[in-house]
Amino acid sequence: MCRYAESTYKVHYVCVPCRRSGKHAWDGAEHLCPECRRPMVFAGHDFAAPPRRDGSGWAAVAAVVEAGLRYEGFEPCGCGRAPEFRPRTAAQVRARRRVARRAGVSEAAALAARDPHDLVD
Repeated sequence: MCRYAESTYKVHYVCVPCRRSGKHAWDGAEHLCPECRRPMVFAGHDFAAPPRRDGSGWAAVAAVVEAGLRYEGFEPCGCGRAPEFRPRTAAQVRARRRVARRAGVSEAAALAARDPHDLVD
């Protein structure tokens, strides 16, 4: 049976400027940050927020969200596990952006690559 078909799961939404995250129903509605009242961004089913004091971790979250990537670890229906890599530190983001510029690939592809040097021919 499909994991996400059995019951309704809440998904993670994030407000990067406030360094806040929350779980809300995936209903297409706009969910506002409780602190700044700006719309929160959909982060995916498997987002794990870094501590609020972790500037490097939140910089990585901002880069991933701005690139249009989500934190997902299951297939869309939830049946199979297909873990996706996402950078956890600002240093990992910088390294992937550098490789993306050199290799001429999109930033999203570089951020999703477990080893960015595999992108270079």
